Amino acid sequence: MRIKLGEKIRELRRHDRKTQEMLADALGVTGQAVSRWEAGGGYPDMEIIPAIANYFNVSIDELFGYNGEREQKKQKIIADADAMINAQDDLGDCVAMLREAASEFPAEAQILLRLGFALNMYGWQKYGARGYTEDGCDYALNDADYNAKNEYWQEALTIFDKVLEMGLGPDDRLAVITVMVRQYAAIGAYDRAEAIAAKQDPVIISRECLLAAASEGEKRDLYQGEALIELTRQIKIIAENAVLSKLSLVRSETGVRILSGIARLYELIFDDGNCGIGHSDLRDLYLWCAVLTARQDNLACATEYFDIAFGHAEKYDAIRQTGVYQYTAPLVSKVTFPSDNWPKNPEGSWKGWLSVAPENLVEAIRGNDRYARCFADM
Repeated sequence: MRIKLGEKIRELRRHDRKTQEMLADALGVTGQAVSRWEAGGGYPDMEIIPAIANYFNVSIDELFGYNGEREQKKQKIIADADAMINAQDDLGDCVAMLREAASEFPAEAQILLRLGFALNMYGWQKYGARGYTEDGCDYALNDADYNAKNEYWQEALTIFDKVLEMGLGPDDRLAVITVMVRQYAAIGAYDRAEAIAAKQDPVIISRECLLAAASEGEKRDLYQGEALIELTRQIKIIAENAVLSKLSLVRSETGVRILSGIARLYELIFDDGNCGIGHSDLRDLYLWCAVLTARQDNLACATEYFDIAFGHAEKYDAIRQTGVYQYTAPLVSKVTFPSDNWPKNPEGSWKGWLSVAPENLVEAIRGNDRYARCFADM
């Protein structure tokens, strides 16, 4: 057991990005003593063992390697949190659970990561985000004063700033940075948002683009398919935001043409109708087409768009939680994704959509039994 103590001290120190000198100063010993422990040439006196455990925020049992039960507990917390976040129901209980877990495991990046995501989503559930327009300005603007009062977003950003210094994997880091940029912008911290964004790699050297260029045959086919899906989803996000933030596009047929054009891009790539997670994106695109068209008093076209959106929502629900999803369209036929990780369509989201829809569209679909679920919580 003593043989592993020095190794555990080194592991914890490196995990927390501490130097031997920093640990030595905190314990009141020399740096040479810490170096000797880690090399297995000596051992800490028993009276400072509790101080070492406290320094790393671990128990004495964990310091000595008896961490099986704690590891199991951490993994259960992470699994439970993932299930609650993916369900997208009220996340108050999830936030409370993860806050308690973060207090017990303050150096566990994966728990802090999930707490940040849960807080971000809970902030949307509790307060949402506000924007406004000004006379003579073509752009929708963030109501930074209101958004900055969202204490859940502020707490999430503080956690994300911390967790970025904890050696995240590339996928986790990307997810954190994406949320941080958007939330800093929403609360009016544009300089901070731009500084984070400016440090990231350009699209041309993204993982998806490089992998597609680094292979051949079936593997290249797989990577090209993955790149097409990811790049198309990013085009959707950017184009959707561009349209909805510019009043001249929101109020004209041009905005609808752009959004429906992006939808047709999806339909071109998934030309057999098996769109996978793309069904959720097509749902959003056609819902916005329905809302904007109804505002232009073209009710017949708006209800047609809504029906298409509702159909994509149903298809998406049908393939969630069904194991590994296999795309079948020629351009993406080698691509698979685990559908268990796809978030569900929360019933409350229909209430959110209908709250921004003109009354003429709401009344037109209210009497159709096909859309009864849209009004279940209203």
